[in-house]
Amino acid sequence: MNGPNTRHRSASKNKPTPPSVNGHTPNSVIKKDTDSSSMKRSPSSSAKNFCCSLGNAHFLKWRAEDLWGVALHHPLPCAFAASLLFFMVVEYTLRMIPPTAPPFDLGFIATATLHQLLESRPALNTILAGLNTVFVGMQTSYILWTWLMEGRPRATISALFMFTCRGILGYATQLPLPEGFLGSGADFPVGNVSFFLFYSGHVAASVIASLDMKRMHRWELAYTFDILNILQVIRLLSTRGHYTIDLAVGIGAGILFDSLAGKYEDSKKREALLVTSGNTYGAFYNSPK
Repeated sequence: MNGPNTRHRSASKNKPTPPSVNGHTPNSVIKKDTDSSSMKRSPSSSAKNFCCSLGNAHFLKWRAEDLWGVALHHPLPCAFAASLLFFMVVEYTLRMIPPTAPPFDLGFIATATLHQLLESRPALNTILAGLNTVFVGMQTSYILWTWLMEGRPRATISALFMFTCRGILGYATQLPLPEGFLGSGADFPVGNVSFFLFYSGHVAASVIASLDMKRMHRWELAYTFDILNILQVIRLLSTRGHYTIDLAVGIGAGILFDSLAGKYEDSKKREALLVTSGNTYGAFYNSPK
């Protein structure tokens, strides 16, 4: 009865088995087995897996109708791709502006006639500068009104974000005043004082105000601000008060900081829901929009 078969069964019975929980082998044991098996993999298997992943690449599944569908249903990205190729050619073939030469500005070239007109008529330049200052006052008044009178601080927060960033960037890279600058004591900042060129706070603040008007469905007022902003851009280029890049980035800055102010406001509203009702978070609490 104690023959070889019996000894073999007893030996297998005494072999330690991995502990189980509710009939399942613990993850540590599985991980140990997996690690030992992965160590045994040869470099050829890794290369084979890499080739398999390349074989499953997304673009290999494209068909002719898929490519046609991109051009048909996504014209804007296709236009961006074409412009990328175009400007790559321009960038590699364009001659750089010498250090002693003034910057090349396409906006200055487009407004050369208006620049000559304002240069020959200082009184007209002063009148337009005064109107521009009035428009800046309109922007500021509306932005503060939305917070102080309507309890909607988003435009005010956006303007604070925007002007702080403008101060940092404007000081970090101080652009030279454009040649032929036509200053006026009636222009904003009033008194013909120095100012940061990059980027245009005039344009950015106008965009912030216009976006708020559109959120509130004040379409007529918003379109009026947009038209005045376009006229402001033309005047600033004509007087050489800003480079074209200052104005273009000003538009983007207004959109960007309006979005960031909205995210900031939403985060504070979510926080307010988690605290006691006695906390009002100051004058920025529980605004409609």
